[in-house]
Amino acid sequence: MSPKNLNVSNKTHKFLLKKLKDKQTFQIYKKFEKNLNLNEDFVVAISGGPDSLALSFLSKIYSIRQNLDVKYFHVDHKLRNNSTKEARFAKLLLKKLPVNLEILTWKGKKPKSNIQSIARDKRYELLIKKAKKLKIKNILLGHHEDDLIENFFIRILRGSGLNGMISFDQKTNLQNINLIRPLLKFSKENLNYITKKVFKNYIKDPSNKNDEFKRVKIRNFIKNLELEGLDKDKFNLTIKNLRFANESIKYFVKKNLRENSTISNINKFVILNKNFFLQPEEVAFRSLTEVLKSVGKKYYPVRGKKIDKLLYQIKHNNSLIATLGNCVIKKVNNSVIVSKER
Repeated sequence: MSPKNLNVSNKTHKFLLKKLKDKQTFQIYKKFEKNLNLNEDFVVAISGGPDSLALSFLSKIYSIRQNLDVKYFHVDHKLRNNSTKEARFAKLLLKKLPVNLEILTWKGKKPKSNIQSIARDKRYELLIKKAKKLKIKNILLGHHEDDLIENFFIRILRGSGLNGMISFDQKTNLQNINLIRPLLKFSKENLNYITKKVFKNYIKDPSNKNDEFKRVKIRNFIKNLELEGLDKDKFNLTIKNLRFANESIKYFVKKNLRENSTISNINKFVILNKNFFLQPEEVAFRSLTEVLKSVGKKYYPVRGKKIDKLLYQIKHNNSLIATLGNCVIKKVNNSVIVSKER
């Protein structure tokens, strides 16, 4: 590094570290540092909202103190007329750190229904593709405590099982990339404080006030529950207890996948034997869900009703050909072959 660049780097570090002199900012950062506990380079997904901007600041400080390389990306979904303008504004905001925010654009035809779910899948697809190109195995996401609670109630309305209701884990893996959520123990108030302190501005997403979206309705419902005395600490304790039960089921799912499935031809298809489907209902359900998600290269699992229907068909038909979750499922005698749909 040239002396000139070294001086610029030192000035940047001093500017950012100076922000930690604020007592509340320092306390939030120390908690973030403890929760992240990462010693590898990483990518940060930035929407431009207050949550992700707080994440950009905290992660930049972390990278400086741990001497790690970090890259920042914003996905422009092109779903709103002013999305590109917002992307450029986010890029401008991050120059305060300073950080070079790269914009990834979703090209092609846009969906007319199930928009938010499809947009999420596309966002992860673009981020993972970029991370693999950079040979970085970790992506930081800005989900926080309020998102965890919202997700819980959304899944209840969908009739989700135990795994679905607590699906926001601190760390998950997709296509050999770690998706890390270091803010799950942070309230939105904490993150807003950081953003106002550092950036003084952020992108306001109009969809957050559009009550046509289920998430917005749930958000308003939770606000009413808080007025009635919803205790977030007790809620988090409930989630913790549910996680303990969920881990027990996961153990038997892994056992089933290990003992009763065979990956063939360099992950191109998976063979499931008869015993795969003779496990307790929840274990068989989750095991098949994992196979479809892995083979179909999907982040979000197939909806439960469709899995239930497929399990019924497999158990009651001697032969079967079906498609689900970007997969082709064929039953031949007592075995089931799952391959990626072309």
